Amino acid sequence: MKRKLSIDDVQAAVMGGAILGGGGGGFIDAGERAARLALQIGTPEVWSVDEFDPKALAVTVALVGAPSAPNLLVTPRQILRALELLQRELPANSTLVAMNTNENGAETTVNGWLQSAMCGLPVIDLACNGRAHPTSQMGALGLHLESDYVSIQGYAGGAPERYIEGAVRGRLDGTSAVVRRASIDAGGMVAVARNPVTVAYAQRNGAPGAISAAMALGRAYLDGGLQAAAQQLGGRIAATGRVRRYRCEQREGLDVGRVELDDAAGTTLHFVNEYMLLEQQGQRLASFPDLVMTFAGDGTDERPLVSAHVREGERVQVLLAPASRLLLSRTMFMPELYRPLERAIGQEFAPQPGTAAA
Repeated sequence: MKRKLSIDDVQAAVMGGAILGGGGGGFIDAGERAARLALQIGTPEVWSVDEFDPKALAVTVALVGAPSAPNLLVTPRQILRALELLQRELPANSTLVAMNTNENGAETTVNGWLQSAMCGLPVIDLACNGRAHPTSQMGALGLHLESDYVSIQGYAGGAPERYIEGAVRGRLDGTSAVVRRASIDAGGMVAVARNPVTVAYAQRNGAPGAISAAMALGRAYLDGGLQAAAQQLGGRIAATGRVRRYRCEQREGLDVGRVELDDAAGTTLHFVNEYMLLEQQGQRLASFPDLVMTFAGDGTDERPLVSAHVREGERVQVLLAPASRLLLSRTMFMPELYRPLERAIGQEFAPQPGTAAA
């Protein structure tokens, strides 16, 4: 199905994405601005995977960085520039036909809308992962296992005094490290276009239908609030309380920290951009890729609240939904991709070898 996006899609996509961001995935206001700007510029389109030749070439568009960084800036021109830089590096006989986002989040669900409006390429109704995740390799469709794959990444971002752009090619881990370093130099974040693959490969290894799923969740939330969103996800409100202690620090371009509530259960959340662990009474209740998301308020204004915006003294509710109810890529079940996250928070929580998506 080919769908022309409209103003009616903006809030649904951004709010559904914000919930599926699980603490990361960008900010609501920025996501709404980007989506509305795209609709002012042109008519972005989202196509389902079956609208493409399986052998056609698609590319992932993303934002890389630490959401809490005080000096981050990524402009629409920089977003398009990252795509231009990648296209310059493609082999002469290669033609890019579409883009897909790396994940769902308040900003990332609408990744590609601006590029589509400006250059006419459609966005695929597919994400590298149907929820947000903190590292580039988790959003790389398992390409780190393809020994002969050459990653190409174009990136751009930063205020004029920090601006940086470039294109890099090589092994996935090396190119991702270059982009992560660039995000730090840019002041916290860069726009990225990366890892061209066939539509068939993206469909096999990613999360087809992820954008439609985010919009459906967003509409449920807009119509019925937090409880409706929880029901849509087969989840529940796992905790309510005030933030007793909050810690967040930037490490290697990521936000790493924890949130402690004053509730009777002693709820503690650990995050690396996204919430990784939910603990109560000192026992682990959930671990990534289970979806844990904080919401500001307790009944009157239950607005999704990313980890970078949590503040001490604030009253929050915590949504918990099982991974089995999410559209997840195969990278969510690769223990080796969890090692940097485990080191960051000092706990092991990677899925056991052999675990498969439900």
